[in-house]
Formats: sequence, C-alpha cells, structure tokens
Amino acid sequence: MSYLTLDRVSHYYFSKKQYTEALHNISFFVRKNEFVSLLGPSGCGKSTLLSLISGMLQPAEGEILINGEKMEISDIEIGYMLQQDYLFPWKTIIDNVLIGPKIRKRQTGELKQKAISLLKEVGLENVAEKYPSELSGGMRQRAALIRTLITEPEILLLDEPFSALDFQTKLKLEVLVSDLLKAYQKTAVLVTHDIGEAISMSDRIILMSSHPGRVAKMYEVPVELRDESPFLVRKHPKYGRLFDKIWADLNQQNQTVNPLEENES
Repeated sequence: MSYLTLDRVSHYYFSKKQYTEALHNISFFVRKNEFVSLLGPSGCGKSTLLSLISGMLQPAEGEILINGEKMEISDIEIGYMLQQDYLFPWKTIIDNVLIGPKIRKRQTGELKQKAISLLKEVGLENVAEKYPSELSGGMRQRAALIRTLITEPEILLLDEPFSALDFQTKLKLEVLVSDLLKAYQKTAVLVTHDIGEAISMSDRIILMSSHPGRVAKMYEVPVELRDESPFLVRKHPKYGRLFDKIWADLNQQNQTVNPLEENES
C-alpha cells in the first residue's frame, strides 16, 4: 500500500524571458518503511523532487499525497538531510542536534537525554560538548543525521548526504544510516549519483531521464540484497548483474544530455 504518492507532478522554473520545465508528469509511490533511491543524470530534477516532497516547493501541476492526504494538510513530520551538514559552528554538537526542538519550543530534559542516547548509538557520545570544527567530516554528518532524527520524522529525505566523504567513511555511513532507518522503521527517499549506493541501500530504485525530468525506469532490488548490510551487498553476485543493467540504462539516458549542460543542477 502506498504511503507517499506523487501523482502526475510537473514543475517549472521561470525567468524574465522564458520558462524551463524541470519535471514532467512524475508519478510513483513509496510504501511505508520503504527505502527508495532516485538516480539519474545531472539536470534531471532529482533534488527538485525532494524539495517538492519536503514542501519547500509546490508542484505546478499534479499533487503529492501522504497517507492519502494532500501534503499541505498532512501532519506527518518530514526530515531533510543534505550533502553539507550545515552545523552551526558556534554551537556545540548537542546544541546543534537540539536546534529543531528548540526553535519549536519543544526542548525538554527528556529530549536532551534522547539526543545523548542517539549520539551514543552513532559513536559520538564523547563529542557532545565539542564544536563542529573539532570533528571530522564523517562525524559531522553523523551529527547532522541525529539532528534530523531527533524530531522523529516519519519520512526522511536524503540529498546526496555522503557524496563529499571519502570512500571508506561513505561506506561506514551507508551501513549506519541503513541500520538506523530499519531500527526506527523510517520511510526514506535518497537522491544519489552513485549506482552502488542506490543498490546497497534501497528496496527500489527509480531511474530518471532529463530535459525535462521524467521517470524512465524502476528496479526492484532483489530481496537477497535488501537483507544484507550495504557493505556485504557489494559482494553479492546479484549486485553486479543489477549494477550492469542500471549502468547500461543510465548511459542510454546520458546520451541525451548536452555536454554543455552537464554541470547544471
């Protein structure tokens, strides 16, 4: 049964002289507690889709439903984790983690204890009183993840949160995020350019084409891969076969991209 539904969603960007259709007639669903990845060439509107799901943008056409209700009237909490951690440099890690509840005036002693407990789960219990400049990039991203989870979102949006990290740290965070989302039964949508990351973390993968962004293909990740950790998935025989299939389809999509537009977001 669908939990998050995009129904014929289109979106446009306007300038003084023209408009650009960023997304055209996007329709797909995400089941409750499912992990879905959006994969595609640069300029296909993956990040725009996340902004629409988060409510930061409103679709020009179509609608987004959460649990059968229009997104704008739904009370479902949505968390958004970006490529950069955006921790406030003048605040300690624990204060950064609790910034959301503080802004909403929901901060309590009990919530602070929960934050400390979550930091302990990701190995940051000893740096709660340190500042972001004293932490590595991977540690900062872990802190950003806990800042997102502390508000108890039902849906978690991940916009290339590991892309700026070295490969070893990236793999460790993939495992950590995957384990946490399963443990806390979160529904997640990941934007990534990394086929391996998409396969190793997802239940399903949506491949998008560009100019304008459309749903090109969908892939079910084999259950044998979904039951493994992201690190072990890459060693499974079925991983290579799915990787090759997506790689071929992605290359076909990339052939339609103008080389002068490759750096467009």
